[in-house]
Amino acid sequence: MDFALTYVIWRFFYRIGDFLRHWYVRSPHMYMEFVIDILRRMDNTLAWRITLKYIFKPLYGDYSLIGHILGFIFRFSRLLIGGVVYLFVFALAALAYLLWLLIPLYILYLIIY
Repeated sequence: MDFALTYVIWRFFYRIGDFLRHWYVRSPHMYMEFVIDILRRMDNTLAWRITLKYIFKPLYGDYSLIGHILGFIFRFSRLLIGGVVYLFVFALAALAYLLWLLIPLYILYLIIY
C-alpha cells in the first residue's frame, strides 16, 4: 500500500514537470518554426531582401536621372511598408506567445483564489 501511494505521488509530480517541460521548452520551438514559416511566406510576396539588394538600381533598366531617383523612392517606400508589415506580424506573434506563456499561471491563479 505504501508503494502505491508513493508511486501515485511521484507520477503526479512527474506529470506536472512533463507538462511544464512541454509547455515552456518544446512549444516555443514549434511556435518559432511556425512564425518563421509565416515570415518566409510573406517574403515571397513582399520581397524585402531582394528589394534591399537592388535599392540603388533603377527600375526597369531606366538609367536616366529620373529612373535612378524614382527607383530609389519606390524601392525605399516598399522597404518601409514591408518593414512595418513584418514588425506588425512579429509583434502580434510575440504578444500571442506571451499570452501562451501566461495561461498556466492564470489558471493557477484562478485555482488558488
